[in-house]
Amino acid sequence: MNCLRTIQFISGMRICLIAVAIIILCFQASAQNADTLNRKRLRTVVYTEAAVYLSGNAFLQWVWYKDHARVPFHFYNDGKGYLQLDKCGHAFGAYQYSRKGYEALRWAGVSRKKALIFGGPLGIVLQSPIEIFDGLYEGYGFSNGDMLANTAGSVLFSIQQAFWDRQFLKMKFSYAPSPYAAYNPGKLGENQMQRFFMDYNGHSYWLSLNAGDLFPKSKIPPYISIAFGYSANGMLGEFSNPLFVRRQPVPYFERTRQYFFSLDIDLSKIKTKSRFLKALLNQINSIKVPFPALEYNRIQKFRFRPLYF
Repeated sequence: MNCLRTIQFISGMRICLIAVAIIILCFQASAQNADTLNRKRLRTVVYTEAAVYLSGNAFLQWVWYKDHARVPFHFYNDGKGYLQLDKCGHAFGAYQYSRKGYEALRWAGVSRKKALIFGGPLGIVLQSPIEIFDGLYEGYGFSNGDMLANTAGSVLFSIQQAFWDRQFLKMKFSYAPSPYAAYNPGKLGENQMQRFFMDYNGHSYWLSLNAGDLFPKSKIPPYISIAFGYSANGMLGEFSNPLFVRRQPVPYFERTRQYFFSLDIDLSKIKTKSRFLKALLNQINSIKVPFPALEYNRIQKFRFRPLYF
């Protein structure tokens, strides 16, 4: 660890600590006058959120921004980058942060109203410092589009919870390694860990709608859902594909959007007497279950996928 990287790390972690302080204050405020409050559980929630958040941002400092110089704060218009797959990722992340924050507060005995007030915006609170980090590194920048996507994810959760006390539309994610990262590893990741985050060709984002909510009088099993997905392929760079990478020519790939219709399993609807299994199913319910899918893209038009993940 050299001196410059240490200084950058400490400076970046200050932003994280400010965000953690906001989280703790919000959770403490939600605890006031709560008759059913379990303070031991609330402390567990606060410490877990703080630890996960700090470790996650430390990971970003050393992996995501590893090869990027620190620069004065600046803005960056990336609205057309990666065919908006990164915006889907921001919305998905904010949705999940808000969902888990709300559920954690309810688990700790906080009232529904206060859990929504302090847990609902958690996606924005946790992801905003990442946007500030982007504004401090070369090759990135503070993105208004990212902030809009963060807000959309938290709002999607909060509106459904506020009006119906349930999530009709759930945001989900699936990932499969793509062949494109090998052509431009500097942009799409040098190893599998980096590629999971950086290679948007492997990302798919879904809106999963419970079939029982859509057809309430039907005999469809309560755990069956209908899923609408979005992904893209052929992206070697953010806005366009390079002709050469590391002085070597690369093949031409058409940058193509993909739209999917598929089925899904709402794991939270599966009945079990095991508390552990129920909690586990609820936690992994953010992942789209592999199913056959109907794909549409402008090159191949309609295409059936026997199994898509």
